[in-house]
Amino acid sequence: MAKKQFKAESKRLLGLMINSIYTHKEIFLRELISNASDAIDKLCYKALTDESVGMSRGDFFIKVTADEAERTITVEDNGIGMTAEELEKNLGVIASSGSLRFKQEMEADKKEESGIDIIGQFGVGFYSAFMIADRVRVESRAFGSDEANAWESDGEDGYTITPCDKQDVGTKITIFVKKDTEDENYSEFLDTYRLRGLVKKYSDYVRYPIRMNITKSRSVETDEVDENGKKKTKWESYTEEETVNSMVPIWQRSKAEASDEDCINFYKEKYYDTEDPVKLIRINAEGAVSYKALLFIPKKAPFNYYSRDYEAGLQLYANGVMIMDMCKDLLPECFRFVRGVVDSQDLSLNISREMLQHDRQLKTIETNIEKRVKSELKKLMDDEPETYAEFYKSFGLQLKYGLLADYGVRRELLKDLLMFYSSKEGKPVSLADYVKTMPEEQKFIYYACGDSITKLDKLPQAEPIRDKGYGILYLTEDADEFVMNMLGEYEGKQLKSVNSEDLGIESGEDKEETEKKEAENKELLDFVKDSLGGAVAAVKLSHKLKSSPVCLGTQGAISLEMERYFSTVPGSGEKVKAERVLELNGAHPVFAALSAAYGADKEKAKKYAKLLYFQSLLLSGASIDDPAEYAELVSELMV
Repeated sequence: MAKKQFKAESKRLLGLMINSIYTHKEIFLRELISNASDAIDKLCYKALTDESVGMSRGDFFIKVTADEAERTITVEDNGIGMTAEELEKNLGVIASSGSLRFKQEMEADKKEESGIDIIGQFGVGFYSAFMIADRVRVESRAFGSDEANAWESDGEDGYTITPCDKQDVGTKITIFVKKDTEDENYSEFLDTYRLRGLVKKYSDYVRYPIRMNITKSRSVETDEVDENGKKKTKWESYTEEETVNSMVPIWQRSKAEASDEDCINFYKEKYYDTEDPVKLIRINAEGAVSYKALLFIPKKAPFNYYSRDYEAGLQLYANGVMIMDMCKDLLPECFRFVRGVVDSQDLSLNISREMLQHDRQLKTIETNIEKRVKSELKKLMDDEPETYAEFYKSFGLQLKYGLLADYGVRRELLKDLLMFYSSKEGKPVSLADYVKTMPEEQKFIYYACGDSITKLDKLPQAEPIRDKGYGILYLTEDADEFVMNMLGEYEGKQLKSVNSEDLGIESGEDKEETEKKEAENKELLDFVKDSLGGAVAAVKLSHKLKSSPVCLGTQGAISLEMERYFSTVPGSGEKVKAERVLELNGAHPVFAALSAAYGADKEKAKKYAKLLYFQSLLLSGASIDDPAEYAELVSELMV
């Protein structure tokens, strides 16, 4: 038969597809196996209504063979097969998909209950073989036909269709592998174990057995004997046909077929974790979008979790064929620690099947998974608080980052999952638990920011709150204060920093007395401010201080903790500075000493002012820019 030419548009598409659509050459085997599975699906479906097929589901198979000497790879199936006309229609016109037409006919007949799912919808997957092939030959005999035909092409100069001698129904595709070049090692695909690895990676859960001839070794006796009169043994190689795919994935099995222990073992093997996950989540969703998922919430973070090297995402399958190894679009960033797989027959795939089209189905799955993960974490927090606390040590920071992302769009989703150390409980608690233990008269949720719980427990400005018996949330991570600002309130209770001007517990008389004394000492306070040479924006008397003579506060939106955080961010440097306020205790003996020195020896009063400022820095957890000056001041005043 004369050689036929691809249509002009098909020829252009073929070149584009080979060089652009597929990013990994190894994809060719996934595509050919998917096509073989589709062909078997069609005959399997026909067998439901046509007794002449004479085959049941257990009779079907796919076989993959590599021949290094001949540089060929064959993928063979005993599916529906193709006539000469179908070979020309399906392979002579690129993007003409017989699988898509079959699926459309099934939907029109409303026979989806057969359980047959077709993944090959575009009609281009077959041509991925040309990424590694000089030539491809397809021998096929259609069910019900006495004739077999062979389609053959080099992918460039057209194709031929000729009769061939094929005894069995089905299709055999032979890939004549290109020779190696300086840039490409095509021979790797001729290695049986490399092909086996690709089957396990992409097609492990195709529903039909994928068979390969595997070379093995065994010990056999020889006629020789050793000094003890025993026959010697030697190792010999032999070839045995094996089914190399699992066929039925664990997430497709019922709980009776796959126990929680089985699923946990699967998790440990797949993700190389020695610890059991804190939560196992099974999802079997039916409706507008049907999918199954098997998800795991780890107990501890991998060593590289908070680095750029960590890859987040769920493994995505479509009808048992892996589409993406790490699909980030199925999980919100706040839950990037979740591991697992999602398998759906309803996703819209793009032409290469290497990427998803971002459509309503994908968003629906993401939203459902997001809600389910939140629900399971909240249940874990309520039912197993100790286990949740251990999980939170690893991933609490991720939840905080997630709340801050996108201007707090997931604030409502995440606020119930947060935990902070409580001065009252002596351990991390949720905001809900903090509110439950608040005295009836307490109006606010109080918090303090610093670099350690020990330092925060001694903050002088928090003393009035502690004296009231109110709990304080101690925040020691960089993200904490931003989280509090983003939340604003919880269950109607405003979140308030211990550095706030009004703590809501001071009496009117105390405030009036402080304001009166501040007015009386305005000249002294201005002197202290000037003595510090611009280090502080203001100096005032505090109505919050009790046993301590001094503390350091701020005015404006930027706190000391925010300043400290932004100082570590490259490029921010001097751009973000807090307006510091030195607060003095007007009832403390130290203030009386300062006042006396101001009246008698202003140089000494200036040294007192600097010393008090240095003390306020130390109490707040901030560093002193000139420790030597501080040490010298202490020495001078001691003599």
